[in-house]
Amino acid sequence: MSEVKGKRGDKARETRRRIIDAAGALFVEQGYGATRLQEIADRAGVAVQTIYFVFRNKPSLLKELVDVAIAGDDEPVPTMDRPWFAEVTAGPTAKSALAALVAGTRGTLERVAAINEMVRAAAATDPEIRDLWPDQTDPRYVVISTAAKALLKMPGASPALSPREAADIIYALLSPELFLVLTRDRAWPPDNWERWAYDTLCSQLLVRRENPAP
Repeated sequence: MSEVKGKRGDKARETRRRIIDAAGALFVEQGYGATRLQEIADRAGVAVQTIYFVFRNKPSLLKELVDVAIAGDDEPVPTMDRPWFAEVTAGPTAKSALAALVAGTRGTLERVAAINEMVRAAAATDPEIRDLWPDQTDPRYVVISTAAKALLKMPGASPALSPREAADIIYALLSPELFLVLTRDRAWPPDNWERWAYDTLCSQLLVRRENPAP
């Protein structure tokens, strides 16, 4: 019996993920408002009633899509409890912490940057979407602020910066908007973006070594 339940659970999770993946692709391609649930159902290979049963409505599906895109899975584990973020806060040096932060952020942005742009556009005209994320502190800034505070305590960090200044610099350079400008609009490979972001943050946040005298 438990094996049967396990197979049913696996099938339900697979169906849920197919719906989320289909919704993400269509919302980004067509826009949230222009996408019908029937189109999502057709792409996911399910009945539209299944979407209503699993997610209740279109806004709830969008909310689930954003949550999964940020996390990379549907496990209820906050970003700051993820293994990659532990590498940031527990790094032996500020340089290694920055490398872990940029690499982890790249993985998140590859999933969520285009979705974030779509949500902003939808929220500008749809009050129901704005209500999904009521005014509050930007969760991305909370994560980055925590990383910045930890990083500045590590060997190699510049003593000239306050935690707020460091967080603001990281927040700007690792933004979804700038990621899309470079990787989508300017066609940078993500590897190039990661290398540039890391080098730029090192120049801004780490102690600068003086060039040796000739």
